[in-house]
Amino acid sequence: MDKIRGEQIVKMRYLWFIGGALLGFLVGTFSAPLQASDENGDTFCLAQNIYFESANQPLAGKIAVAEVVVNRVEHPSFPSTVCDVVYQSKHMRINWKGNLVPVRNMCQFSWYCDGKSDLPTDSATWMLSMSIARQVLSGEYSGLTEGASHYHSTSVDPYWSDSLTYVVTIDQHIFYK
Repeated sequence: MDKIRGEQIVKMRYLWFIGGALLGFLVGTFSAPLQASDENGDTFCLAQNIYFESANQPLAGKIAVAEVVVNRVEHPSFPSTVCDVVYQSKHMRINWKGNLVPVRNMCQFSWYCDGKSDLPTDSATWMLSMSIARQVLSGEYSGLTEGASHYHSTSVDPYWSDSLTYVVTIDQHIFYK
């Protein structure tokens, strides 16, 4: 009797497993793909920049940082994709593993070549960054920076700031065009 019951339990577990796998397949097939899993997608790249450049800023600061990237994409002097703008570096080198990497402190956005990990560690801030990136790319926010193509922290005074037109200061960032 116990042997028959044990076989029934195994069959039930097998059926539940197959049913779960089928359900997972159907949900995956008929759902929109998650852009966060595409490390080369515009949303992911923009979210990385929002996360690392403005995680401690208010919503307006995060949107403004994202707008600068979009403004650069639309300007002929900069690369034509979000990821190319975000990962733009003056110099690249081959590291000890044979990979092409940016030279430290030679990137458009400091977080990309500061030698630290580029993986988000704060889930809530990362999810907010992804949401803002989607909204900015879909055009929900625009004009906050009036076309700014540059910004810097209030704690530094870069050589190029005098050659551009001041637009606005939002929390700890100053924006220019």
